[in-house]
This record gives sequence, structure tokens and C-alpha cells, in this order.
Amino acid sequence: MSPEKRSALIGYFALTVTVLIWSAWIVFTRQGVQHALPIPVIAFVRMLVPALLLAPLTWRVGIFGRGHPLALIFCILGAGLPHIFLSATGLRYAGAAEFGAVVLGTFPIFVALLSLLLFKEKFGWFRMAGLVCTVAGVLAIAQNDLFSGGANANFGHFVFLLVALNYAGYTIGFRHSGLTPFEATGLVAFWSLLFILPFGLMPAIELARSGYAGEIAFQAMLQGVFSNLIGLATFSEGVRRLGSSRSAAFTALVPVVATLMAIPVLGEWPDGWAITGVIFASIGVVLASGILALSEKPGRTTAG
Repeated sequence: MSPEKRSALIGYFALTVTVLIWSAWIVFTRQGVQHALPIPVIAFVRMLVPALLLAPLTWRVGIFGRGHPLALIFCILGAGLPHIFLSATGLRYAGAAEFGAVVLGTFPIFVALLSLLLFKEKFGWFRMAGLVCTVAGVLAIAQNDLFSGGANANFGHFVFLLVALNYAGYTIGFRHSGLTPFEATGLVAFWSLLFILPFGLMPAIELARSGYAGEIAFQAMLQGVFSNLIGLATFSEGVRRLGSSRSAAFTALVPVVATLMAIPVLGEWPDGWAITGVIFASIGVVLASGILALSEKPGRTTAG
């Protein structure tokens, strides 16, 4: 196997892990915000664990990164507090399957548009066809609530669009930051923790004393270890090896996995539209991610 193909396969494995983690994060974050944990507490435990574990890396690279301040700002805004606050707010009003469908369905489009506008990145017909199939699939999954939902659900869908645009900014920022995945994760957590500490520490302590220590510990593992540490690192590794647009397209599998995961956890059963969406999203991911073109050099950002 050539080094290029080996690197691409490693990138796809990293993105597969990312899909599983993000799907679990969607489902269990919705479960968390529907119960007793306020959003500042969730944001606090999400940032605390990686900030502490990656403190040596943050100290070594410096809190201002590697001389690309604009790229670092994109990373912090895209994967830091705005991301968690927007996501948790949207999940208060709309379901887990809708989050996966709207956010991960429009996320590749936002990345493609930003790549085109900022870096003149070009896309082949297979990649474009894949994006179209992916959007069709995720819209099918969410169509009941998107087109017949009430005001609360529609507000949640609007917030989900902001989440997609916001995280697309992280994808572009990381690609041009000069940081490794763990360095980016540590810096995002460090700056985010500085801002959320005054608002999340005391409420977390009070909730723990009130009998919610187990739920806080679970969210700390989910938010801090799996989502914000392992998930962010594996996604960043996928971006590094495969490029921004291909990585974003691959993660459109999240609504498929989240829809299935929501059945046992939240009792949200998919209907016929959701099954149709699974098929279209899967086809779109295969086309748009470039899995059928492993012979293409992973480091390139153009598609064939």
C-alpha cells in the first residue's frame, strides 16, 4: 500500500471515530439539557478536562499559537464556547435527529463555500453530486419538523444553521493554523475555560452537592474527554490528512448514526422519510468524501 493510501485510510478511520463520538454527543447532550444541567455547567465541564490534560502542550506552543492569530480565532470561536452554547440552545427546542440532519447536512456546504470564497478551492462533479445527495438525505430525515414544526422547533433549526456555519469556521481555521490536532484542542479548551470559569464553576459545585454529581461526571466524560478531546483530535487529524471539504462531507454520516442512536436513548423512532434520508446521506458521503478516489493525493484540496 502506498504512503498516500495509508495516510488516507488513517484519515477515514479517524473520521469514523469522530462520527460515533459526535452522534453520542448529540443524543446525550439533548438528554442533559432536558434535565437539570444548565448550559454554562455543560460548557464548563466540556472545557475543563481537555484544558487540564493538554496544559503541557498549550504551555509549549504558547497561548497565542504559531503565529496565525486569525486562524486561531476561527478555531476558538468555531469549536469553543459559541459552539457549545449554540448547540445546547438548539437542542432545547429541536430533536437530536434534527440536529444531526441540519447541522451536519449544511456543514459541508458552508465549508465548501468558505473554501471557495477564501481559498479558491475547486470541486469535481463527484464531490458536488455527493453534496447534493447528502443534503437531500438529511433534509429527508428532518422533513417532518423542518416543514411542519412549530415556532420552537423552527427556532431550533435556525440555531442549528448557525452551529453549522460556526463549526465550518473551525474546519477552515485549523487547516491554516499550523497546529497539530492536540495543540488546537488544548488552545480551544484553554481560552474557552478562561471565559466560562466565572459562570460555570459555582453552579457545578452547587449541583454536585444537590445530588447531580453522577450526571456531572457523565457529562464531563462525554463533553470533556470524548467530544472535546478525542472527537476534536480525530476530526482534526482527518482534516489534516484528507482536507477540509472531504472531512466535512464524511461527517454527514452523523445524522444517520444519531437517528439510530436516539431510538434506545430518547425513544425517537425514525419514519419512512428518515429511512430514505439514511440511504441518500450514505450515498452522498461515499461520493463527496472521496472514498472512491483513494488514488488522489490526500494532501490536495482539489477534487477530481
